[in-house]
Amino acid sequence: MPVSDNRTDDGKEHGRIMAEKVKKSEQEWREQLGEHEYHVLREKGTERAFTGEYHAEKAKGVYRCKACGAPLFSSETKFDSGTGWPSFTEPMEGGNIATETDRSHFMTRTEVLCASCGGHLGHVFPDGPGPTGLRYCINSCSLDLEKEGDES
Repeated sequence: MPVSDNRTDDGKEHGRIMAEKVKKSEQEWREQLGEHEYHVLREKGTERAFTGEYHAEKAKGVYRCKACGAPLFSSETKFDSGTGWPSFTEPMEGGNIATETDRSHFMTRTEVLCASCGGHLGHVFPDGPGPTGLRYCINSCSLDLEKEGDES
């Protein structure tokens, strides 16, 4: 299993990643994902604020990657950022999160990716609540909530 460093642009380490790499052709991704999910996860798109399924979700559970099922975030770290997207203070312990510098749209941000399949999830910002001070701002359509007590 590959092991990657998981640092954001602030230089702080936010856990280690241990993920099996999922490789599919773009045609296979298109067949698996809906049009909007494909646009976000594979083409680095975004959903409009306050339109996603999970922005106001309160159920307990694990948020998994919609493309590959890797566990990404716990509902325990979810908070209402007021931005219209699901927001988390940190990924799950050993979570399958990777980050890259994103210089699109005439700005520099830290992009959040699924380390397992490379799917675009959203961005992380240094304006979240304690203790991490981070806000992982994630597109609902890139997530699948496995509610506590669900058998999967």
